[in-house]
Amino acid sequence: MSVVAKVIKRDWVDWPFFEPRHHTIGERLDRFVQSGALDTIDHSVDGACRKLVRAMGEVGLLDCAVAAPDGDATTIESRSICLSRESLAYADGLADFAFAMQGLGSGAIALGGSAELRKAVLPKVRSGEWLAAFALSEKEAGSDVAAMSCTARADGNDYVIDGEKTWISNGGIADVYTLFARTGEAPGARGISAFVVFPDDPGFGIAERIDVIAPHPLATLRFANCRIPASRRLGAPGGGFKLAMQTLDIFRASVAAAGLGFARRALDEALSHARSRRMFGATLGDLQLTQAALGDMATDTDAAALLTYRAAWRRDVQKLPTTREAAMAKLTATETAQRVIDRAVQMFGGRGVRKGEVVESLYREIRALRIYEGATEVQKLIVARDLLKSR
Repeated sequence: MSVVAKVIKRDWVDWPFFEPRHHTIGERLDRFVQSGALDTIDHSVDGACRKLVRAMGEVGLLDCAVAAPDGDATTIESRSICLSRESLAYADGLADFAFAMQGLGSGAIALGGSAELRKAVLPKVRSGEWLAAFALSEKEAGSDVAAMSCTARADGNDYVIDGEKTWISNGGIADVYTLFARTGEAPGARGISAFVVFPDDPGFGIAERIDVIAPHPLATLRFANCRIPASRRLGAPGGGFKLAMQTLDIFRASVAAAGLGFARRALDEALSHARSRRMFGATLGDLQLTQAALGDMATDTDAAALLTYRAAWRRDVQKLPTTREAAMAKLTATETAQRVIDRAVQMFGGRGVRKGEVVESLYREIRALRIYEGATEVQKLIVARDLLKSR
């Protein structure tokens, strides 16, 4: 682990979006960070993810992201997930990733799985015994999900799956995959269904592992005449796209929260450096250009936080759709975090690009966040289309 685990100063929990119980969640997160559970220096990325997920499950941190077997993923509270992701991202990017994937990978199972599937899968994901994955993207179907070509053909009491999925988080190490494939009930998005796939299913394999600038477990999955029982379909035939969007809607605001965690850590690192770095007979923080940069960084971060927790509060308390609000939060928080981290790197000068520095690690972490779960450009389209429809 390149970023030294550190507890976030959580004064924004006093904002009116939160309730007293959110302080308790924050305190539990702080204890987890301080417990040493994030120390994965001697582990591979794969091993670190498994260790982190198991540790989170043991102390109950995954309970707010993974539904209980008799529960429904729609009851998952956005504010708790956002608070968790902001705190974990501040401490360690891989910990945030591991936490988020347990919820994202199991959400559609909680939404559309049979009672038997929920009972078999959700307790193991919730406890951290199993790692979960969400297999949606393809080489030619990223932002345009409806263009997917991976197919699932009904054959008696089974489905036969053929094709590939790529950029799959936890690919190659997950114990359960939520897979979306074309079943052909209708053109485009209406002809996609969702399934549960296990890594030992015949015909399932890993085509390649993918290395990225911020080390996370990613892979391309390959399905060659992969036969699974029809009982592992989630929801109705052709209802997979709806399940995917419902799952993403639950977690999209939390992507913004992860960006906030990265931004707040970069700001705190920059403040500490500005106070201690001596130059021109003063400190870096005495220079007006530094002060102006810090002012911008703090203001932009709080503005993004207000958008993020507005979206979460609107979903939790007002029980209203948050398509536009979550998209605004995601694009603003991740773009803001990129600018804040870049400025922190600039303040550190040569140290800022040295491998192993906190700000260098944050710089690599944030870049992917502007792309996954809907790139910034896609979020702008979502906002605009929702505006045009509503006005």
